[in-house]
Amino acid sequence: MRKDLFSWERGCAGLLAALLGASAAQAATPCVEPPAEAGFPPVTLQQVAQGLREPVHIAVAPDGSGRLYVVEQAGVVRVVERGQVRAEPFLDIRAQVESGGEKGLLSIAFHPRYRDNGLFFVDYTARDATGLHTRISRWRRASTERADPKSETLLLRIGQPYSNHNGGQLAFGPDGYLYIGMGDGGAANDPQGHAQNPGSLLGKLLRIDVDRADGARPYRVPPDNPFVNKKGYRPEIWALGLRNPWRYSFDARSGTLWLADVGQDRAEEIDIIRKGGNYGWNVLEGDICTPAVNARCNPSGFVPPIFTYRHPEGFSVTGGFVYRGTAIAGLCGAYLYADYVSKRLWALRVRDDRVVAQGELLRLPHAVSSFGQDEHRELYLADHGSGKILKIMPKP
Repeated sequence: MRKDLFSWERGCAGLLAALLGASAAQAATPCVEPPAEAGFPPVTLQQVAQGLREPVHIAVAPDGSGRLYVVEQAGVVRVVERGQVRAEPFLDIRAQVESGGEKGLLSIAFHPRYRDNGLFFVDYTARDATGLHTRISRWRRASTERADPKSETLLLRIGQPYSNHNGGQLAFGPDGYLYIGMGDGGAANDPQGHAQNPGSLLGKLLRIDVDRADGARPYRVPPDNPFVNKKGYRPEIWALGLRNPWRYSFDARSGTLWLADVGQDRAEEIDIIRKGGNYGWNVLEGDICTPAVNARCNPSGFVPPIFTYRHPEGFSVTGGFVYRGTAIAGLCGAYLYADYVSKRLWALRVRDDRVVAQGELLRLPHAVSSFGQDEHRELYLADHGSGKILKIMPKP
C-alpha cells in the first residue's frame, strides 16, 4: 500500500510544487483527490513563527497580503508576515477581555470584502456587573497595520453561566453570512439544558447577516435560517445540540461545513453540519448515550457524527480543515484534525457521507489549539503551549 502511494504521489505535479514553492497561479489550480484506498502521505511540520503567547486561532484576510493573523488568548491579535511576528499588534483589547482556562479572545473573522470595507469581527469573553458573557463585535481597521481601537460595535451579547465551554469561533461561510460557534454554557453534562433548548443561543451554531441591520438590532437574521418564525426558537440558530464546538471550517471546494465538538467523558466527535440539524448533546455524547445523563436514550431524530474516537485515544478534539492545497498531493480532499491532550494529528476521507479512510499522520510535541488555512489553502497549526505556528509540509 505504501509503495503504491509513493508511486502515485511521484506522478503528481503537486509534489514538485511543494518542493519549489507554490505560486499564486499554482494555488488557483485545484488539487486532485486520490483514490480512497490510497491512504495518506507522510507529512512533517515546518516552523514559521514563534514567540506568541497562548495562540488560539489563525486567520487570513481576503486582501492578497499573505499575512497570517494569530489570536492570542489574553486579548491580542498579532500579524505574522514572512515568518516574522510584527512587534506592534493589529488589535490589543486585553483591558476588556477576561482570559484564562477556556475564556479569552477566541477568534477573528475578516469580512469577505475586507479589502474594500476594512471590517472584521471578534469573539471574546468579558465580565461586567451582570456577570460573564460572550461578546461578538465588529471592528474596523485604521490602516493596513492596525485596527481602530475605538471602532467596536457590539452585535451579540450572550450570557455565560459558567467559565468553560465558550466555543468561540467565527467564520464567514461561502454564502457571505457570519457563523458563530457557541458552547453549551459550561460546567459538565450541560446542567441547565442549553444545547437542547431552542430558546437559548448556547450549545448552537448561529448564522447572521452582518451587512444589514434590523431596526435597533445591528444585524439581520437571514430569511432562510431554518427556525425563522418557528415558535420557541431563536431565529439565529443554524444547528443545535452542540457541547463545545471549538473549531469548524468550510471545505474550500464544496462548501461543506465540518465541525469538531469536544466530548465529555467518553467520546470526541466530528460532524458535518446540515441546516437545522440537531447533533444530540446532551442526550448523546458522540455516538453513545451520555453516560452521566442517561445511559439509555432514544437517538432517533438526532444527526449522527461522521466520525468519533474514544478516550483515551484523545480527550479534546481540535477541528481542522479539508485540505485543498497543492503542496501535499496525497492529502487532497482529506479532513485534518488533532487532539489537544493526546497531541496527535489525524486525517480522514469521506465518500457519500461515509468515512472510507482514517489514519494518524503525526505524534506531536505540540498542544494544537487551532488550525489555520492560508490563501493557497495550505494548513498551519498553533501550539498553545510553546507559542509556535507550524506549517504542515510533505515529508521529503
